[in-house]
Amino acid sequence: MRGERIVLPLVTAGVLGALWDVAVRVTQTKIFPPPGDVLSALVTLGERKTLWIYTFDSLLRVIAGYSLAVALAIPLGLLIGWMPKLGSAVNPLIQMLRPISPIAWMPLAVIWFGVSNAAPVFLIFLASFFPIVVASANAVREIPAVFMEAGRNFGLSRPQLLRRIVLPAVLPRIVVGLRIAFGVAWLVLVAAEMIAVDSGLGYLIIDARNAGKRYDLVIGGMLIIGFIGLLMDMFFRGAEKLPALRWGFREAK
Repeated sequence: MRGERIVLPLVTAGVLGALWDVAVRVTQTKIFPPPGDVLSALVTLGERKTLWIYTFDSLLRVIAGYSLAVALAIPLGLLIGWMPKLGSAVNPLIQMLRPISPIAWMPLAVIWFGVSNAAPVFLIFLASFFPIVVASANAVREIPAVFMEAGRNFGLSRPQLLRRIVLPAVLPRIVVGLRIAFGVAWLVLVAAEMIAVDSGLGYLIIDARNAGKRYDLVIGGMLIIGFIGLLMDMFFRGAEKLPALRWGFREAK
């Protein structure tokens, strides 16, 4: 089974790569590059260290914005779910702001922060904050009432209920929210880097397009973005399988 999880995706990637190469040769397009040209362009960029610098810049921005969102959104979400009156006061504002695409904030971010790292970090924060708040609040609300009643029957105080019952109960669902939020944050990062900064993988794509129409680098940048996204998704899925979290997903099924 473990071998299949590695071999089958590699076979699929190989087949798609072969079809890609055949399609380019058959159509004789001069715009869309074959896989070999993309790989060669990435190798050249890697030898110049530009690829690693841009990748590091992108990761640094997404980690900064995402970490700030996690630090603020989880406590707020727990409080909203734990205190119904606070939820009634704050939830309408959250539900009003949540549907607004983080990309729509980009003109304001550029005005407020200029062409700097702060602009994409702010957009990543917005992209991550609302999914995590909603996931955390819903996780608290969905705790079975019998859990809370059992804790009160054993004489647990409110802080003890929060620490010994609420937090273990909500953690599995919060991890799902974290995974979804990171996926959104990674998408927003690339879009933000195309406008608000002069480095990063998003900047690599738009710069390669504008400076000489280097579509080999455009496709290469897209593939790197997708590969990093895959690695991070695998990380979160691995976290979901930890013994401390597994029970929550079994219960949900």
